[in-house]
Amino acid sequence: MTRARITIDRDFTIADVPRRLFGSFVEHMGRCVYTGIFEPGHPQADENGFRRDVLELVRELGPTVVRYPGGNFVSGYLWEDGVGPVEDRPRRLDGAWHTIETNAFGLHEFVAWSKEAGVEVMEAVNLGTRGVEEARALVEYANHPGGTRWSDLRRRNGADEPFDIRLWCLGNELDGPWQIGHKTAHEYGRLAQETAKAMRFVDPTIELVAVGSSSRQMPTFGTWEHTVLTHAYEEVDYVSMHAYYQEENGDAASFLAEAVDMDAFIDGVVATIDAVKAAGKYRKQVNISFDEWNVWYQRGLDTEDQPHKVAAQWREHPRLIEDTYSVTDAVVVGTFLHSLLRHGDRVKIANQAQLVNVIAPIRSEEGGPAWRQSIFWPFARIAHAARGRILRLAVDSTQVPTPKFGDVDAIDAAATWDEEHGRIALFLANRSLDDAADVTVDLRGLSAGDIRSAEVLTVPDDGDRHTKNTESEQDRVGLVPLRDVAVVDGALRATLPALSWAVVEFDVARA
Repeated sequence: MTRARITIDRDFTIADVPRRLFGSFVEHMGRCVYTGIFEPGHPQADENGFRRDVLELVRELGPTVVRYPGGNFVSGYLWEDGVGPVEDRPRRLDGAWHTIETNAFGLHEFVAWSKEAGVEVMEAVNLGTRGVEEARALVEYANHPGGTRWSDLRRRNGADEPFDIRLWCLGNELDGPWQIGHKTAHEYGRLAQETAKAMRFVDPTIELVAVGSSSRQMPTFGTWEHTVLTHAYEEVDYVSMHAYYQEENGDAASFLAEAVDMDAFIDGVVATIDAVKAAGKYRKQVNISFDEWNVWYQRGLDTEDQPHKVAAQWREHPRLIEDTYSVTDAVVVGTFLHSLLRHGDRVKIANQAQLVNVIAPIRSEEGGPAWRQSIFWPFARIAHAARGRILRLAVDSTQVPTPKFGDVDAIDAAATWDEEHGRIALFLANRSLDDAADVTVDLRGLSAGDIRSAEVLTVPDDGDRHTKNTESEQDRVGLVPLRDVAVVDGALRATLPALSWAVVEFDVARA
């Protein structure tokens, strides 16, 4: 039997839970927009063409902020193409994914959709093929009340009131040779610095995200962030991180431990940010926007050099990277969310990529249904339950061996304390493929009361670790009651099935 002892002390906390930590991502890629969130003529479409069935699932999932419109797509995008009368909008070749972009859905549509979904807009500007003037103009179009060229155009296009977009990305993955408009760190750092200044001349209240490394495996990782921030530290509020993970060659043990890599990636970026801060004698604090993360199976795809090769040749919204996720993937996604929470003092924004169809927690079919993937559940429950302060846990766990990371904790955990409502939310993953785990949670400075809810996601009785939700079987993987959990002698005790992710909410009071 795997065992773990977790100690929680009310005085050992990390930070308030950043609500933007539970973000998502909508890119003009594949079927994320078209037949995903937007499908005029669908039986569930509203008067704007928004799929109501997808909207209901988005609200249930609970993202707080959604990044738009890319992604690789944004580095060749002309934002002006997506405003004005739809019948006048041009059809364009999208070089990022080798598709046809109709521009039937653009900024106005996304802002309207975001209001229906109850999410904040995180807008990205094109610093691949465009630059300072186009970014400055977009801020004026979106946020200035009126009386100028671009703000008056917005009003003529039907939006009298400003969109009031607060959060902006200064491009996307420009460290990558695959990116349209790829740049060196010096080239990008200077461009980001000057673009940020110009955008803030229009609206000084906006928050800005500089492009960081596309992955920890990039040869420029670390030096890229250092160089970019040496130029732009004073002008930006966040630096971005992107990371995708997959099971390699059947090595499930290492895959289940990939949050170890995510932890190290975040720690490395924090160290680089703080080194630039110290050397520059800056007083402000730059934090992290982890604005692309997920499980993504890239086997057989030539993504390292030219990712557009994976795309269909010049078709509208083809199927692209529509991964179908398993029980194993859901447990891994749960541990990634734990990692983000554990770093909530510095990671203030995070966006799971993407929202619908494209490596997404929600799937939909053109003219057909929408449903929850397995990875929907950890995100939805953490986004709902994580409130108040993030707790700093002491975990003493049985170790499991992995080829990639050596021995790691079998039990991965995170927790939050909502003092106002007297409740702790405890999130647990059992990485062991074979053994159930007995977990004991000791409380210091707090006394445990009633257990309010206890749920677990694990292998169904008639399935295996590869079991998935599909169009024909939409509820094969989900949360079920965690039965073996109780408060005994002031400690919380639970038994987790092998390969599982669980959430336990219980009442606490100051001792």
